[in-house]
Amino acid sequence: MRNYRRFLLNVWEVLQVVLVATATVLVIRTFLVQPFLVSGASMEPSFSDGNYLLIDEITYRFREPERGETVVFHYPGDRGLFFIKRIIGLPGERIIIKNNEIFINNIILNEEYLSDSDIKTAGSVDVTLNKDQYFVLGDNRYNSFDSRNWGPLNRDDITGLVRLRLLPLNDIELFQ
Repeated sequence: MRNYRRFLLNVWEVLQVVLVATATVLVIRTFLVQPFLVSGASMEPSFSDGNYLLIDEITYRFREPERGETVVFHYPGDRGLFFIKRIIGLPGERIIIKNNEIFINNIILNEEYLSDSDIKTAGSVDVTLNKDQYFVLGDNRYNSFDSRNWGPLNRDDITGLVRLRLLPLNDIELFQ
C-alpha cells in the first residue's frame, strides 16, 4: 500500500511538471515568440531559404513598426500564408519607385541595410499610404513578390519582428 501511494505521488509530480511545461510553451509561443522558416530567395542575402528564425510578437504591441525592420506577416492575398519582408514605407508617406530608385516623400531612400549598394529597385510605383499601411520589399529586389506587386500591407497583417536566426548553426544572429 505504501509503495502504491508513493507511485501515485510520483506520477502526480510528473504530470504537474508536464502540465506546467506545456502551459509555459503555449503561452510563450502564442503571445511572445513564434518560429518561422524562410522559404524562397526574396530576402537574400539577409535571410536565405531554410533559415529558421524566431519572431518577436510582443514589441509591436508597445510601439509601431519602423523603417528598415524585417517583419513576418500574413500575405494579404491569402492570410494562411506568411511572408518575410523589410519595411520601406510608413503610414502617411508617399512612396515612388521610378528609374530604379525609391523616393519617400520625394527624398531618395538610403538603404544602408542592403549589403550591395548596386541593388536596383525595378518597377513603377506611386502610392500614398493610409494611416495603418506599410510598404514592404524583399532585399533581393530582382526576385521578390512584395508591395510593388500586391500593394500596401495593413498593420493588422503584421505578425512580428524578426529577432533571432537559429539555423543554420554557423549563421546564428541576434537582430536589434
